[in-house]
Amino acid sequence: MRTRRLVRSLRHLVWAAYGVLATLVGIGLAHAVAAFGDPATSPVLAVGSAVIDRTPTPMKEWAIRTFGSADKVVLVGSVMLGVLVLSALAGLLARRRPWLGAAGLLVLVALAAGAVLERPEVGALDLLPSLVAAITGPLTLLVLARLHRAATNPSIATTATAPTTDPSATDPSATDTSTDPSTTDTTSTKTPTSTSTSTSASRRHLLLGVGVATALAAVGGVTGRIVGRLRLRPEDVTLPAATDRAPTLPRGLDDQVDGITPFRTPNGDFYRVDTRLDVPILSADDWTLRIDGDVEREVTLTFDDLLEMDLVERDITLTCVSNSVGGPYVGGARWLGVRLVDVLALAGIANTKADQILSTDVDGMTISTPLEPATDGRDALIVVGMNGRALPREHGFPVRMVIPGLYGFVSATKWLRRLTLTTYAEREAYWTKRGWAKDAPIKTSARIDTPRALAKLDAGDVVVGGVAWAQARGGVTGVQVRIDGGEWFAAQLGPEANDSYWRQWFVRWPAEPGSHRIAVRALAGDGSEQSGERAEPYPSGSSGLHELLVTVG
Repeated sequence: MRTRRLVRSLRHLVWAAYGVLATLVGIGLAHAVAAFGDPATSPVLAVGSAVIDRTPTPMKEWAIRTFGSADKVVLVGSVMLGVLVLSALAGLLARRRPWLGAAGLLVLVALAAGAVLERPEVGALDLLPSLVAAITGPLTLLVLARLHRAATNPSIATTATAPTTDPSATDPSATDTSTDPSTTDTTSTKTPTSTSTSTSASRRHLLLGVGVATALAAVGGVTGRIVGRLRLRPEDVTLPAATDRAPTLPRGLDDQVDGITPFRTPNGDFYRVDTRLDVPILSADDWTLRIDGDVEREVTLTFDDLLEMDLVERDITLTCVSNSVGGPYVGGARWLGVRLVDVLALAGIANTKADQILSTDVDGMTISTPLEPATDGRDALIVVGMNGRALPREHGFPVRMVIPGLYGFVSATKWLRRLTLTTYAEREAYWTKRGWAKDAPIKTSARIDTPRALAKLDAGDVVVGGVAWAQARGGVTGVQVRIDGGEWFAAQLGPEANDSYWRQWFVRWPAEPGSHRIAVRALAGDGSEQSGERAEPYPSGSSGLHELLVTVG
């Protein structure tokens, strides 16, 4: 009885594996096709993006806090796991009714195609990856089911060869010799030998089919990955020198304080937080920016048009609203671009009744930027370069927005395509629909980079250091540190770039043995100080003091 159950379980496992393998073939080949066009149309990514759009804000914030920059990997993995579980069920259905299992896979593909159709701008070619998956996945399952039945059912395996094992079927005279013992013996040995040979061949065909399916899934997935990486290489764009150059960035404390955040964040280390599971593949030659809405005239600019305008260079720190107290989603870089007010002036906004700039990216993602702070004289930019090079694709190539002093969800649209002057009453953007703040000034904050939380330190002089920022508030003019709830004392500041850039800081602390709690706060140029009131990122950014516990031996 136990053996019979084990055999039954193994059979179920085999059929479930057929369903999974068939789905991997469809996904792999579809992913490869999508890599040559729009990566976002890959079935798993399309479903993942739809899941993001439907995920409640608290759950999104939990995912970012829990998984950090790996949240997208976790999401894609979760979607993939769900798809494979359903694929296994389709494989089990195919054991009795192959067509029913194939229909189950078609339903999964239909869900992916529906997610693609939800995109704001959909072309006929965007459905090609789903079509490839709809053909190759179910077809693979049907073929595997056919091969499995032939390999495990002798009557099916010998259908083609059975007539040749019966002498009477090929030679009428054979009936006259049926009483010959030698003839009888020969016939009785030929039938099982032929059946065994045919079954063995069918099993080889099944193994070959499984091998081919596995190869197709692997080749499709690897091809998509390779093509995607090749297309993600930075485009060879030569940027002109800035008309208004930024002063030389002072030398920071990078070499003086071990573990402190670099004064300038390298492109490869700059944080990335957005709703996309892929990176758009855009060309500067085909890119345009449309300015419309409540303007005197609609304007469309090309990439070359932007480069012919006056370019300015500015050192600006960006902060994500999802950054928790002491979090990593903040970075400082040198940006090259055109002033936003210069671009808007081309369309004429002197008489506009708009109170927001609704910016739209290449895939229809919208962000609302309050018009007043975007045009109040700060260095709001339409950016083409980052740290002396063209924008990396991950950070918005060919063009993005950067507005100092505002959290990125209202100011830092990547892969920018359109600027619409409108009102909050008329249009709602992605984040405002989800209850996030309309006006979102970056809150003054300081972070401890070194030592790390729960670090074990030697007694004596311990260097405590980190970064602080106070944009649109006169910059950071002081940083204070507190040990074990005692009096605040001043830290030494690193060099200052400008009001829109962060500052490094450090202090030497004579640490004594025991457990100690270190806290830090920043002071702004307008006389305000960092709030100690604890607040979560939703809906207008986190606040509170960064504190950590260390042990001194």
